[in-house]
Amino acid sequence: MAEPGGAAAGAAGGGGGPQQGSPAAGGVAAGGPARNAAESPGGPGSARTAGKKAQLRAAPRAKKLEKLGVYSACKAEESCKCNGWKNPNPPPTPPRAELQQVAVSLAEPCRSCSHPLAAHVSHLENVSEEEMNRLLGIVLDVEYLFTCVHKEEDADTKQVYFYLFKLLRKCILQMGKPVVEGSLESPPFEKPSIEQGVNNFVQYKFSHLPSKERQTIVELAKMFLNRINYWHLETPSQRRLRSPNDDIAGYKVNYTRWLCYCNVPQFCDSLPRYETTQVFGRTLLRSVFTVMRRQLLEQARQEKDKLPQEKRTLILTHFPKFLSMLEEEVYSQNSPIWDQDFMVSSSRTGQLGIQTVISPPPVARSVSYSASPSSLEQPNSGNMSPACKVSSALDPNLGEKRKNNEPYSLEDSKRPRVVGDIPIELINEVMSTITDPAAMLGPETNFLSAHSARDEAARLEERRGVIEFHVVGNSLNQKPNKKIMMWLVGLQNVFSHQLPRMPKEYITRLVFDPKHKTLALIKDGRVIGGICFRMFPSQGFTEIVFCAVTSNEQVKGYGTHLMNHLKEYHIKHNILNFLTYADEYAIGYFKKQGFSKDIKVPKAKYVGYIKDYEGATLMGCELNPRIPYTEFSVIIKKQKEIIKKLIERKQAQIRKVYPGLSCFKDGVRQIPIESIPGIRETGWKPSGKERGKEPKDPDQLYSTLKTILQQVKISKQ
Repeated sequence: MAEPGGAAAGAAGGGGGPQQGSPAAGGVAAGGPARNAAESPGGPGSARTAGKKAQLRAAPRAKKLEKLGVYSACKAEESCKCNGWKNPNPPPTPPRAELQQVAVSLAEPCRSCSHPLAAHVSHLENVSEEEMNRLLGIVLDVEYLFTCVHKEEDADTKQVYFYLFKLLRKCILQMGKPVVEGSLESPPFEKPSIEQGVNNFVQYKFSHLPSKERQTIVELAKMFLNRINYWHLETPSQRRLRSPNDDIAGYKVNYTRWLCYCNVPQFCDSLPRYETTQVFGRTLLRSVFTVMRRQLLEQARQEKDKLPQEKRTLILTHFPKFLSMLEEEVYSQNSPIWDQDFMVSSSRTGQLGIQTVISPPPVARSVSYSASPSSLEQPNSGNMSPACKVSSALDPNLGEKRKNNEPYSLEDSKRPRVVGDIPIELINEVMSTITDPAAMLGPETNFLSAHSARDEAARLEERRGVIEFHVVGNSLNQKPNKKIMMWLVGLQNVFSHQLPRMPKEYITRLVFDPKHKTLALIKDGRVIGGICFRMFPSQGFTEIVFCAVTSNEQVKGYGTHLMNHLKEYHIKHNILNFLTYADEYAIGYFKKQGFSKDIKVPKAKYVGYIKDYEGATLMGCELNPRIPYTEFSVIIKKQKEIIKKLIERKQAQIRKVYPGLSCFKDGVRQIPIESIPGIRETGWKPSGKERGKEPKDPDQLYSTLKTILQQVKISKQ
């Protein structure tokens, strides 16, 4: 076991596994959704780390070598025991604009061993830029963990942080990948998982309900799973005080697993991260369920006035009963939902697990138009979007994009089954083969391929908490909220800088106009882009006024992801048309986002409502409420993979080779297509049109085919 002690910054590695212990940085009250934001994953500390990583990866190679040299052992002589280059002229404390400083020379001697920096980084000469960036990411995680070790007061937590600190430090020295060793084992730790158990519970208890009522239960289940993924466990010492008769040793093991595999990787992304509900099972759920249930219901009562009527009914009426029924199955000794061979009916709507594959919950959730999942507070002033005010820690829409509007569900239920549809059992089987179980968040989180969707990188950054999206606006009825006002000022600056031909006063007037709203893109706490718009619900459209991303953050997919979030926001508000006047430089962008010059909105609906711009082109976009735009590229990618696998399966089934047709040697002039051996096995079926057609004249067909063959031969020459 790694033991804390000595100067943490000088630790060169560590063996064994971490001691079981403690929750999150900042040591708070026993268990619960809230923590010290300054030191918790997804808080300002982790956002600063993400920003530093982006800066460092964009730095010159000499600066990168200097940074890695600090954590690289000296290779000048075998007798030299120096495990990191130390700058003879250390920067001032606190450092000032570190990345803007001039990189030191490779000949600069180490303050400790006097050997040059080159002797510490000689092993990095032929290392690729990608590998160097990976190591730099680990370096910043090491520095962040070092801070956590010194700030953490809980002894168990401090020891786990120290173990992970030494593990990552060792990875830098050996250029390896972090693997948690010791007696913790590898995830998943129990089967079935919490997620599968809740899936089974929904099927077991509610599969008989009509579609609408069952959809309500599915929403509650997703909300519950999302809360577990962001629940912060109480420390073993806190648990011992609260429940002295519990199995503290077993809880310690699960607690440490959670810390190493689920919690710390939220802010140290060089460590592999797993969702709590996917790697833990009934044992952990039993240990947190009672406290979690009590606190969730207490939060619901406290927040009831902030919720709209439909959400209030869902959470205050249905959620307590849902939790009570689930509690019975969690603590029952004979509940079938925890059997590994529990079979769910596939004749009804898909399991939550299948939906999670299509639209996985994010890692470090920065919920669109809402507060972070660990916060129940909403700004009391300013004018954030209605969706922002609706969403909270108890919002059942967290973890899913949206449910289909009821008219479409009704339409789907009446739609006849198409002959030749693929059975759902086969789809499920194919899904299990194309989903990599080793990937924590699904296949789309792997390194981006050359053919990745434009918004893929931005979507992954949102899931890691690097960027956030908020709909904000000014208000004349409430006292201005400082954060919102700062964002509005930032948006005004971005629009003014990126749209120099627009008068600054005009931009300021519209951005701060209470009738206008802006979808703001936030990165590291500052505005880097946004879309300013005005909604006309009575006319059925929204006018997009300004759209811009700051120049040094362009070509990263942010513009596409911004527009996709705006589309989802408007679908929730039942406005399905966009109009905008695009200048010559913006037409290309809007075309990529689905806009065209073919305006679907009747002219009488928008004339006199939207602003005319000289020299600009009016463009429109019609939204489809059944498309989850922010996940659309992922779904298309998944569908392509499914079709590819189905084709491969079909090809494997029909790979039988039949002998050639010999009937024509016997003078037969024509035969029915369906009589060709193997033709039906390929899936060919005569269409109704073909059945009713008169057969063509054989001589004419022979002449036509002979001419085609001659032309093919000539073209080959």
